[in-house]
Amino acid sequence: MTTKRLRVVLLVCSTRPGALGPAVGQWLADTLAPTAGLLDADLVPLAISDLRLPFLDEEEHPSTGVHHHEHTRRWSEIVDGADGFVFVTPEYNYGMPATLKNALDYLGPEWAWKPAGFVSYGHTSAGTRAVQHAKQVVTTLRLVPLGATVALRIADATREDRFAPEARHADAAEGLLTELVQVARALTPLRERGHADAVAGPLPGSYARRLGPDDAPEVTVLQRCCWVEEALANDTLAIPALHESPDDVRAWLADWHTTGLWRDGRLLGMVRTRRTGADLHIGRLAVAPDLRGRGVGRWLLRHAESAGEGCLRIVLSTGAASRRNLTLYRRQGYAPLPDAQGDGVVDLAKAVSV
Repeated sequence: MTTKRLRVVLLVCSTRPGALGPAVGQWLADTLAPTAGLLDADLVPLAISDLRLPFLDEEEHPSTGVHHHEHTRRWSEIVDGADGFVFVTPEYNYGMPATLKNALDYLGPEWAWKPAGFVSYGHTSAGTRAVQHAKQVVTTLRLVPLGATVALRIADATREDRFAPEARHADAAEGLLTELVQVARALTPLRERGHADAVAGPLPGSYARRLGPDDAPEVTVLQRCCWVEEALANDTLAIPALHESPDDVRAWLADWHTTGLWRDGRLLGMVRTRRTGADLHIGRLAVAPDLRGRGVGRWLLRHAESAGEGCLRIVLSTGAASRRNLTLYRRQGYAPLPDAQGDGVVDLAKAVSV
């Protein structure tokens, strides 16, 4: 599973002047900050009032992802970039505020496969009826509501007109965040597979997306699994991929265009490309050892070659004794270069088809 930090939006939903919501939101952010650090999560406090969303005014259906207004595009970017949400909501007339319903209705795919936790407040019911109302809506959007909640009865959480929740409320909030992070990480493959930038992979349930610096731990592990065999075949440990730290990998991930093939949170394979003049350089083609012979390497190679439009040739290299690699590349039209670098390495190239 990916180890990147999660982004959790704490959304204060009341816009009524003098409402308790901002105080609850501030308490929640302060209370959860230490736990969030331990869980590798970033908290993003936000108030619906800051979004300045009018009642839904988009002509296109939210499911299309087509947004004409700047306020909608801004809200879409926030939701799309989040991994989970905590809605801080009052209860109005046995239901959630119209402001929350409106904010939910604005968007569609951006919500999918993200956990939703609730911190409610009110009088008799502590806002729990608003939460039940909201859960009916969020499940339709494929948000995943948590079992853990925080319900604040105003009389129990105020002292001399000052918001002062009890220790049990803080414990409940920490439990909610812990559950949210667990669910968010478990749902990561579903979120990524449904993302607009993801493409279907060659194996059932697999998908490919661009890798970034946050993926460095998984890339480091895959490299070491794959290049041990290369080290044995070529009788050398002088292979950079075997010695790179996650920080080294993070650095080149920011520089190369690298595609990773995933399934159920596991990095199955990868390949990177970079243009230099009229050449497209392909490197670090790797497939998990238990998946070799199933066409994954050929699929990744073809995917990498598709970036060669406008180049004159595609260049790559492998170990001189790496028979499996050499066979693959020759079958795909690559031939050794006459000015190969030597030192146990073979440089190969093929012309780009026009």
